[in-house]
Parts: sequence; structure tokens; C-alpha cells
Amino acid sequence: MRNFKAFSHAIIGLFIISMSARCCGQVELDTAPMKKAERDALYSTIQGFVGDWWNGSDLYPDPCGWTPIQGVSCDLFNGFWYVTVLNIGPIHDNSLSCGKILAFRPQLFELKHLKAISFFKCFEPQHKHPVTIPNANWEKLADSLESLEFRSNKGLIGKIPSSFGVLRNLQSLVLLDNGLTGEIPPDIGNLNKLKRLVLAGNYLTGHIPDIFTSLGELLILDLSRNSLSGTLPLTLGRLTSLLKLDASHNNLEGNLLKEFAYLKNLTLMDLRSNRFSGGLTLSIQEMYSLEEMVLSNNAIGGDIRSLKWQNLHNLVILDLSNMWLAGEIPESISELKRLRFLGLSDNNITGKLSPKLSTLPCLSALYVSGNNLAGELKFSMEFYGKMGTRFGAWNNPSLCYPVEVMSTSHVPFGVKPCQQEIKLQKSNTTFEGDVNKTYHSISTTPSSGFMSHAPNGFCCTFLFIMVLLNSYVGL
Repeated sequence: MRNFKAFSHAIIGLFIISMSARCCGQVELDTAPMKKAERDALYSTIQGFVGDWWNGSDLYPDPCGWTPIQGVSCDLFNGFWYVTVLNIGPIHDNSLSCGKILAFRPQLFELKHLKAISFFKCFEPQHKHPVTIPNANWEKLADSLESLEFRSNKGLIGKIPSSFGVLRNLQSLVLLDNGLTGEIPPDIGNLNKLKRLVLAGNYLTGHIPDIFTSLGELLILDLSRNSLSGTLPLTLGRLTSLLKLDASHNNLEGNLLKEFAYLKNLTLMDLRSNRFSGGLTLSIQEMYSLEEMVLSNNAIGGDIRSLKWQNLHNLVILDLSNMWLAGEIPESISELKRLRFLGLSDNNITGKLSPKLSTLPCLSALYVSGNNLAGELKFSMEFYGKMGTRFGAWNNPSLCYPVEVMSTSHVPFGVKPCQQEIKLQKSNTTFEGDVNKTYHSISTTPSSGFMSHAPNGFCCTFLFIMVLLNSYVGL
């Protein structure tokens, strides 16, 4: 018993000593000093975006101490605090708000341990005080900077600085939804550690430069929503690690690349709303990892049956709307068991709509409107109920649904009922001889006509009465 108590006391003593050491260490970390040059550079940088009124007086004992600035992070280097992350703009509720007159001060480039800079909704549209990204001094951050982001800054105008090409350790360059103009600088091709390149939502023009030979580590490439023109560079095929390719909503033209076959890891390819042509390249069926493929609103043309669609077994979204495609819908599409969205609207697709499509377990949206499909829809009531308004088949003049669907609430919008011809022949022997009647009914809704409810019974009774009257009159 004494040994157990002694052992317990020893354990408690060690715990108290370790906690004391940790607490002391924490105090040392919290009170670690920041060199005056670093603090002055940080304050001047912030004042350039917030205003000279800000002096950090609420911070204790320094910007990286117990009351840090929201959006500023620091790390210890040789016993001193240095700024490593700088986020400007209303990212958090208590973030510093940007002023009306903004400026990139040269002190920004004196933060020599800076790893990440981001600006969010800081540069709002201001005709009197437009702001451009400086082209000078970025080489001072070449050794440290790994992430540079400008998001939702419509008041940020001008060109993308070519000097970004000196940031040799940069892994993420995001220039999203700003007011930037001009061409994509070829110097970006020097950033061989880049994993994410997002230039979407600007006013960029010109051709996509052939810069991808050295960007072998790139995972995300988003050039969408600009005014880029010309053809896709062949060196896109070198991006074998690429996961996402989005060049939608531009003025790109030419054929889809044969080099797409090398993008074995690509999960998303969005090229919608461009001017591509030349048919569906066979290289697409080699992109086994694709989960989302959107090629809509391009005059690509060709036969939809030219690809082995079953190869793309990971597809979740397939949108081929408004592409001038011809031919019948391949049965192989019904083998894409993960497919949720299938868009084939506004093409020249012919033939019948296979009921096998309804067997796709995940399908929740099917649009085939604006084609030349024909014949009777042979989907179940359960299918129509499941899809609801997400089944679109209107503007197919020769397509129809069976009449029995008319009694339900699941009538496909914009599709007419199938015409049915019912021929009823009845032979009745009367005093006058045989009477033959043939009735033809072509209806879109159940007829409310008197004769259609009981044609044979009424007519036979009517004839019988007439014969009796004639006989009576002849007496």
C-alpha cells in the first residue's frame, strides 16, 4: 500500500512539473517579441488598405500576442514573431474593413517570411480611385510566398503582373472575380510548383499561352468566364496530374484535343459556351476518371454514337446540350450507373428514347427536349413521379406518351398523347337484315360525346324500335 501511494505521488509530481514547464513555455511564446522593423512594415501595409487612422493601439503586447489582428498569423523564427499570413477584407466578422482609398505600400514586400496573402472584397468599384496590382518588388517574396489570392475585387483593374513569374515557390495563384484585363502573361509558366491556377471571372482577352510544359504539378486550372479566344494549347496534355479543367464561357474555338487522352486523373472538364467544333474526339473515352463533363453550347457536331460511353463509368454529370449532335441515343449510356444528370437537349438526335434509361439507379434529371425523337415513351408511372419537372422531352414532334398516363398527374410536359385507333365492328340481325357500324376514335382526351359511351347498345335499340314502328304503321 505504501509503495502504491509513493508511486501515485511521483506521478502527480511529474504531471505538475510538466504542466508548469508547458505553461512557462506558453508564456514565453505569447510574450515573444516582434522586431520593430517587422511591426512597422505590418502597420504601414495595413494602413495602406484600411487607413492611416489605424495604429494597432488595441493590440497587446504586439500584433502576434494575446490580442492578434483577425486575418494576421505569425510564426516564430529565431525567437521573434514574423508575419506569415495576411488576409485583407471582410473574411471574418471582426476583420478589418478596407478603406475607400487603397494603396499597395512598398512595406508589404518587407515582410520577408510572408507565405500567404489574400484580398477579399477589398477593392470595390471606384471610378475615382482605381487600383492596379503593382508589378515591382515581388521578387522580394520569391523565397517565402506560397499562396496569392485576389477574390471578388471588382475595383481591381489593369493587367496581371508579369513579375508574378518570379514567385518560384508559389503553389496557389487565385485571381477570381476581379476587374483584370489584358492577356495571360506567359511568365506564369515559370511557376513550376503551382498546384492551383484560377483566373476566372475577369475580362482577360487573347489566346491561352502555351505555358503548361513546366506546370506538371498543376491540379486545378480554371480560366472560365473571360473573353479568351483561339484554340486550346496542345501542352494541356502534359498536365497529367490535373483534376479540374474549366475553360467555360469564353470564345475558344477549334477541335477538342486528342491530347485529352493523357488526362487520366481529370474528374471535371467544363468547356461549355465556347465555339468548339469538329465532332467528339475519341480521346474523351480514354478519360476514365471523369465525373463531370459539360460540353454544352458548342457547335461541335458529329454522331453521339461515335464514343464508347460505357468507358466513362464514373460519370455523374453529362451535359451535351445544344451541340448539333446527330444519331440515336446509344444504349451504352444506360450503363453509366453513377449518372445523376443527363442533358441532351437541343440537338438533332433521332430514334426512340430507350426505357433502359429509367433503370439508372442515381438518375435524377433527364433532358432530351428539342430533338427529333419519335415513338411512344415507355417509362413507368414511378419514373415520371420520381423525375417530376426534371424530365424534359418537349419539342419532339413525333414523340408521344401512352393514353393511360392521361389519368395521372405525371403527364410529361409538352409531349402529346399517342394517337390510338379503335375499330369496333358489330353485326346485328334484324327484321331488315344485317346492320354494320364502324366507329373510329382518335382522341387526346376521353370523348364526352353521347355515342361514344354506349355506341352499340344504343344503336341496336334504336334500330329495333324503328322496325317495330314500321311494322305497326303497315298494319
